[in-house]
Amino acid sequence: MECLYYFLGFLLLAARLPLDAAKRQYFQKLGRCSVRVSVNTANVTLGPQLMEVTVYRRHGRAYVPIAQVKDVYVVTDQIPVFVTMFQKNDRNSSDETFLKDLPIMFDVLIHDPSHFLNYSTINYKWSFGDNTGLFVSTNHTVNHTYVLNGTFSLNLTVKAAAPGPCPPPPPPPRPSKPTPSLGPAGDNPLELSRIPDENCQINRYGHFQATITIVEGILEVNIIQMTDVLMPVPWPESSLIDFVVTCQGSIPTEVCTIISDPTCEITQNTVCSPVDVDEMCLLTVRRTFNGSGTYCVNLTLGDDTSLALTSTLISVPDRDPASPLRMANSALISVGCLAIFVTVISLLVYKKHKEYNPIENSPGNVVRSKGLSVFLNRAKAVFFPGNQEKDPLLKNQEFKGVS
Repeated sequence: MECLYYFLGFLLLAARLPLDAAKRQYFQKLGRCSVRVSVNTANVTLGPQLMEVTVYRRHGRAYVPIAQVKDVYVVTDQIPVFVTMFQKNDRNSSDETFLKDLPIMFDVLIHDPSHFLNYSTINYKWSFGDNTGLFVSTNHTVNHTYVLNGTFSLNLTVKAAAPGPCPPPPPPPRPSKPTPSLGPAGDNPLELSRIPDENCQINRYGHFQATITIVEGILEVNIIQMTDVLMPVPWPESSLIDFVVTCQGSIPTEVCTIISDPTCEITQNTVCSPVDVDEMCLLTVRRTFNGSGTYCVNLTLGDDTSLALTSTLISVPDRDPASPLRMANSALISVGCLAIFVTVISLLVYKKHKEYNPIENSPGNVVRSKGLSVFLNRAKAVFFPGNQEKDPLLKNQEFKGVS
């Protein structure tokens, strides 16, 4: 709350504790928009007390009252204790209903505005009401798991040992008869000395009780498979992804997905729908992604008392058939298919021509074939001299045939 400029003068705060006319206490303090006042409750009666606060504004040499408020506070010798309870997958932490087989975190908060317990030793003694016995700890947080359904009574006792003044020593006993001194001069055995105990402590206690209910709930959810679903041609830029999900614990009745940016901070789409799941708790969730890129997907399964969450990052490829990446991929696929086709055909042709056809091994046929070839060559050389080898180095060589 902002303070107006004409209220920024000196303010006078008067606090009155009207226990009775003889025990009224008055406090005055100067300040501006806010002030603090500490009240010593050493001699204040235990129980509720009424405080009246009046705020004055200085006007010249006088103080003009401008506001007044009354409030009740309690003076106690007990430690005010509050306990917060938190459990993963619990849908409503304020109804004191929790899930079986999941740890509950209990956190103890101590109300100590005067910091009286800053230098004290604090112990926490727990009884969870499920026949697990007592648990004593010096830590203000503790985890406990209930393995049975039902209603249980939770009890906590807090003990704080704070350093404090020692009680006055008891008066020395008076002897009935004087006893003569038996020692040297000035040493009187009747004179008692007491060394003050500097380790005196003041014990303070606090108590907390609650009744909690344990029920079945969804304990865990996991995405075990993600499948890309083919889209029809009119929607080339959208993608359908099927998420195969399993869970443990009770059967969910609804599923929600939150699609965000890769940092999981900027929400882009939220979809919730009821589901009908069998006892195996296996379901498929189909969601649409508009455009390519990386997305953060939060998937939640819920029922009346629990919510189980899992998250994953998914990369959606480009669906535009005219995009350079998609065209390059198509070209690479076509070239690859053509190369495979040519390779297969070549192997088949090579295999066919590689087959060896044996020829009859007849010496007579070989000799006759060679003789006919020699005769034709000689006749060609006589009648068609222009067809002979024109290399002069070969003119003087004698043609040798096979006779």
